[in-house]
Amino acid sequence: MREERLKTTAGLRGSPALPLSAWRGRSGRRYVVGVHPAGGFDLDEMAQAVVIAVRRDNAGIAEMVSVASSSESPRDHLRRTWLDRVRRRGATEMHVHRLAENDVERVAIVEDLQVDTVEPAQV
Repeated sequence: MREERLKTTAGLRGSPALPLSAWRGRSGRRYVVGVHPAGGFDLDEMAQAVVIAVRRDNAGIAEMVSVASSSESPRDHLRRTWLDRVRRRGATEMHVHRLAENDVERVAIVEDLQVDTVEPAQV
């Protein structure tokens, strides 16, 4: 699995550019994500989403730390545990994919993105 950085431009009427990126799964499908700093990441951002915890090396290359899907029901204690764990493992960014329509699609995306060294989670 690899990140494919996207070029974005400033939004309409001078708003700042939305930080976007994409990940390509084993299937070849591309998943567009919003990029958020890990330090200030809000648990609410995980609702109904696929979240990829990422750390970058000195050259700016992204390495997936973990990938998780979040169901529609709030489970803040599980989300908080997962966030704490990936931050301890060096995650500096959270990449959030929100285009899956339901839990089944989110689980399929996690399976497509995960690699043997990455720990998948349902939070």
